[in-house]
Amino acid sequence: LLLIFLAEYAEFLHCKGKKFTDFDEVRQEIEVETDRVTGMNKGISSVPINLRIYSPHVLSLTLIDLPGITKVPVGDQPPDIEQQIRDMIMQFISRENCLILAVTPANTDLANSDALKLAKEVDPQGLRTIGVITKLDLMDEGTDAREVLENKLLPLRRGYIGVVNRSQKDIDGKKDIKAALLAERKFFLSHPSYRHMADRMGTPYLQKVLNQQLTNHIRDTLPAFRSKLQSQLLSIEHEVEVYKNFRPEDPTRKTKALLQMVQQFSVDFEKRIEGSGDQVDTLELSGGAKINRIFHERFPFELVKMEFNEKELRREISYAIKNIHGIRQALHVFLPGLFTPDMAFEAIVKKQIVKLKGPCLKSVDLVMQELINTVKKCTKKLATYPRLCEETERIVAGYIREREEKTKDQV
Repeated sequence: LLLIFLAEYAEFLHCKGKKFTDFDEVRQEIEVETDRVTGMNKGISSVPINLRIYSPHVLSLTLIDLPGITKVPVGDQPPDIEQQIRDMIMQFISRENCLILAVTPANTDLANSDALKLAKEVDPQGLRTIGVITKLDLMDEGTDAREVLENKLLPLRRGYIGVVNRSQKDIDGKKDIKAALLAERKFFLSHPSYRHMADRMGTPYLQKVLNQQLTNHIRDTLPAFRSKLQSQLLSIEHEVEVYKNFRPEDPTRKTKALLQMVQQFSVDFEKRIEGSGDQVDTLELSGGAKINRIFHERFPFELVKMEFNEKELRREISYAIKNIHGIRQALHVFLPGLFTPDMAFEAIVKKQIVKLKGPCLKSVDLVMQELINTVKKCTKKLATYPRLCEETERIVAGYIREREEKTKDQV
C-alpha cells in the first residue's frame, strides 16, 4: 500500500480509469489528443485537455496552460487567430478567483510582453499577477535581468521569479527533471547577478510561492464564495419546496405555467420598447430606440429628400387664385384682395400634403418591421416550446400587421 501511495502517475479526463506511469506516454497522449481536437495542421480549440498528476514530490496546484499570442496564422489557423487566442485567454484570466502567471522570456523586452499587457487589462492593480522570467541562460553575454527580478523595472505587487527550463536539446536527450532542477540551482548559485537571490529563484521556489499564494488567495475569496453558494442553496431549497407537491399531469399547473410564459413575453416586449430590458444591445439600435430614430431622424430625412420647385409652386398658386376669381378677375386687377381665397389655399395645401404620403407609409413600414423583429427576439425565450413560440409569434405579428393596414388607411 505504501508503494502504491508513493507511486507517481497521471490520469486524463478523456481516458477515465487509465493510469499513466510513464510520463513520456503522457506527453504523447497530450500530442495525440491535441491533434484529435484541433486537427493535424496547427489548428486551435478552446476545449481544454484535463490532466491530473499524483506525486509525493509536488504541491497541490491547479494550473491552466494558455497559448501564447500568435501574430501570423499558419497551417489551418483562421485569419483572425490572434483575436481568437486573445479572447480565449481573456475568458480565463478575467475570473477574479484565479491568479495570473505572466510568463516572459528574459531575452525579450519586458515592455513588449503580451502576457503582462493582457494581465494589466484585467488586473490593473496587479493583485493577482505573478511574473515569471524564463530563458535567463539564453541572454546575450554581458546582459542580465537583475532589475526585473528585483522588481525595479516594471514592479508587480507579487514580484517576479526567474526559472531555467530544459532546452529542446535536453528534452530530446531525455534529461530528467531532477537533473534539470540541479542544473537550474547551479546556474543561479554560480551567476554573479543572481547568486544573492538564488534562494528566491528557480522552479521549486516557484512551486512553493504558487502554493502559498493560491492558498492565501482561496482563503481571501472563500467567504464571498461561501456566501454566494449559501444564497444559491437557499434559492434552490425554496424552489424545491415549491415543487415538492408538483404533479406534471395537473392541468391547472400547465395553465398557470402557460399564462406565466405569456405574461413574461408581454413584459419583455414592453421593456424592449421602453428601453428598460435586462439585455442591452451594444452592436446596433433595436426596439424602442430604433423606432424613436425612425420618427426623429429617418422621417425628417425622407421629407428633406422630397422634390420642391418654388417657381412651379408660385405658378400653381397664381393659377389657383385666378381660377377662383373667374370672370371677376379683371376687377381684382384694379382692387387686389388682401388675403388668398380659402378655396385656392385649400387646393394648394391638399396637393402638398399628398406628397407626404410616401414618407409616411415608408416610416410605417419601418416601424412595423422593427416591432415584428422585437416580437421574434422576445419569443426566443419560448424556444423550448416550439408550438407556443410559433403561435405567439403568429398571433402578435398578425395583430401588428392589422394595425399596420389601419394606419396606412388613415394615412
